[in-house]
Amino acid sequence: MSVWTRISNALSALAAGESLSDVFAHLRTPPERRVGFTIAVIALGAKMAKADGRVTRDEVTAFREVFTIAPEDETQAAKLFNLARQDVAGFDDYARKIATMFEDNHSTLYDLMEGLFHIAVADGSYHPLEDEFLLSVAAIFKITEPEFRCLRARFVDDASPDPYAVLEATPEMALEDVRKRWRQLVKDTHPDVMAARGVPHEAVKMAEKRLIRINAAWAEILAEREPVA
Repeated sequence: MSVWTRISNALSALAAGESLSDVFAHLRTPPERRVGFTIAVIALGAKMAKADGRVTRDEVTAFREVFTIAPEDETQAAKLFNLARQDVAGFDDYARKIATMFEDNHSTLYDLMEGLFHIAVADGSYHPLEDEFLLSVAAIFKITEPEFRCLRARFVDDASPDPYAVLEATPEMALEDVRKRWRQLVKDTHPDVMAARGVPHEAVKMAEKRLIRINAAWAEILAEREPVA
């Protein structure tokens, strides 16, 4: 059974008058959490698109890139996106229920934020209202300020992101400590490790993109600290 079939079943289980945000209270077991993760990124992405007042083709394409949506599943994904946009519940209601669903796994909330950043910059710009939206969601998810700066550096800081921010490190740290941080991030980014946190296999492209940025940041720091003679 595909994640999209499970999503359809989860939406069908909502009682009359329930908000889409109520679906998260019913997704508790590990298989269901993968469904919850997918719904969360698309639903909050829809709220974010509503926040900046526009939905571009690039943003719609970004959903396909994050989740590798097959052609036969696009109708279901679009239905979910539109349902979230039209829902009277605010994004903060969604975010709080999502935070409760993943309260025992902070890393999954970080993964979810990464998906939202991917969508936010899909059209080639980062709107101030998107930044405000993501800061608010991050606060509800208890994403720390260094973690948020790390995410923003990976996605927003033009063509030359601060390599230390990407690794959640500082120039004052010893090189060996930065190396340990890099290795831990590489380990945390392995698709199998992410799947164990509840990230669906359909979202592995996020891991691929994250690993590229992490390794590039480490290579830049290493070249600066230990230049080739």
